[in-house]
Amino acid sequence: MTQLDQLKQYTTIVADTGDFQAMKAFAPQDATTNPSLILKAVQKDEYKPLLEKVVREHGKLGTDGIIDQLLVAFGLEILKLIPGRVSTETDARLSFDTEGTIAKGRALIKLYEAAGIGRERILIKIASTWEGIRAAEVLEKEGIRCNLTLLFSLPQAIACAEARVQLISPFVGRIYDWFKKSSGQEYTGADDPGVQSVRSIYTYYRKFGYATEVMGASFRNTSQIVELAGCDLLTISPDLLQKLAESDAPVERKLSKEAAQSADLKQISLDEKSFRLALNDDAMASEKLAEGIRQFCADAVKLDKIVDGLR
Repeated sequence: MTQLDQLKQYTTIVADTGDFQAMKAFAPQDATTNPSLILKAVQKDEYKPLLEKVVREHGKLGTDGIIDQLLVAFGLEILKLIPGRVSTETDARLSFDTEGTIAKGRALIKLYEAAGIGRERILIKIASTWEGIRAAEVLEKEGIRCNLTLLFSLPQAIACAEARVQLISPFVGRIYDWFKKSSGQEYTGADDPGVQSVRSIYTYYRKFGYATEVMGASFRNTSQIVELAGCDLLTISPDLLQKLAESDAPVERKLSKEAAQSADLKQISLDEKSFRLALNDDAMASEKLAEGIRQFCADAVKLDKIVDGLR
């Protein structure tokens, strides 16, 4: 069996790409997108017809409305290829706007439902700021399932679980990047700080019975992926999916509910003040959250310009 086949025995595999043509070979259960992935996809020749069609049919809506239609158009194409869910991200420029995020989540779900897609197949991706988590809490109560992204710390994960969000996406690779740059050291296997972060979150959730799903994300190499075998879900880029499919090295389960329940942990409760203080005290998490929001905002602006250029 390939590493990919072995991994599927323990973990739900998710394709992390806006290039829906690239995911056909790997048969993932779910798929995720983000502003950077969509921006990358629409600049490829094979996706220009889809972009042009959306702009042509919805040009009267204004840029924001066209972008919403474009995100959903990609989501609809992806849903034709997978049996599970697709994650569609809200505008990163709403990361500190609770009401704006709620409105955007409702608007995206409305578009999917108009296309005949049920809510159970959509996850609305929202940045794991305090404001984003509060928006997700409201949306979840309305039956709109959410994926809290740009998550780098246990306090963010705890706040998401207490808000009863459907799923979180802790970022392994970006945590690794920060520590590698900060220390000048290379990290591998179980010593990888990104791997350790996801393990701690998974263990905390299963220890205290939270239903929120944990989906490791943002991988830099297959070692990070294999070290998280047993995590609820792992969202993986096509190039790393290909490497897993080409290897037959053994994959062992590393995370389990049974092992987590024996961990010696204390439960933590966070209000807004303690959440903000804990996040501020974690230099890596606060810096990578801010950096991630800036990057997604910049890519959203670039996508706006591409759309405006076709109107």
